[in-house]
Amino acid sequence: MNTIKTFFFLIIMSFLLLVAGAAIGGEAGVVFALVFAIAMNFGAYWFSDKIALKMAHASQIQKDSSPELFEIVENQANRAELPMPKVYLIDTEVPNAFATGRNPQNATVAVTAGAIKLLDDRELGAVLAHEMAHVGNRDTLIMAVVATIAGAISMLAWMAQISALFSSFGGNRDGRGGNIIGLLFVAIIMPLAATIVRMAISRSREFQADYTGAHTSGDPLALASALEKLDAYAHANTMKVSESASHMFIVNPFSGKSMAKLFSTHPPTEARVQRLRELEEGWRKLV
Repeated sequence: MNTIKTFFFLIIMSFLLLVAGAAIGGEAGVVFALVFAIAMNFGAYWFSDKIALKMAHASQIQKDSSPELFEIVENQANRAELPMPKVYLIDTEVPNAFATGRNPQNATVAVTAGAIKLLDDRELGAVLAHEMAHVGNRDTLIMAVVATIAGAISMLAWMAQISALFSSFGGNRDGRGGNIIGLLFVAIIMPLAATIVRMAISRSREFQADYTGAHTSGDPLALASALEKLDAYAHANTMKVSESASHMFIVNPFSGKSMAKLFSTHPPTEARVQRLRELEEGWRKLV
């Protein structure tokens, strides 16, 4: 069901992009929007992981510097039947983690120093199983594409603002008043709609990664416990990272901000925990 939702929302995002292009330049605008989106997606495919790691201030580490962490990552990768990813450490006491990479062969998992300290081995393993699920489900690529399309729509919206500004000097002559209304619609409504759809896709992929990660780790309750700990810390401490990167993390690093709750990239932690506990209960009934 979450995969179907993701596909549906991606269609909506693509439709919004085409509408924005058409409003700015008609058929030529649609062609421009498509070319622009393709170019941006090409860049996202090859460089999104490097950009994400730089935005998170993450540094690559080797096995000899953190053998216990590497063992946990390797164990979860084997459980998920995925290649061993590169491991990065984020030097912050705020506990969190994320995965990135265009495919399983070029994947990276990043964990904060705070997460290693806060979580026990079971919980950390469940968190990393969740992140490996993002890799296996290709969420890292999907969200890079979604963020790119949203960025293209925002760029077109900015162009629409400029066009509306210059068109306004002509008033309603030659029927341009209607065109101004269309441009203003693109400039104001389209970015908001794109943001809402992007958040919906992100929330859907988080639910799916919870489900997949719980199955591969075999420990839904450990993931539920980890989510509760991470979320509680995030409400009291804001992570120093770009808000545009918030969708990557296992819990929203800006949970304590009121606007983050309104436009959250993550489902409510209570709902995620409830689903994980129900999954555990279902397993027990089968035994």
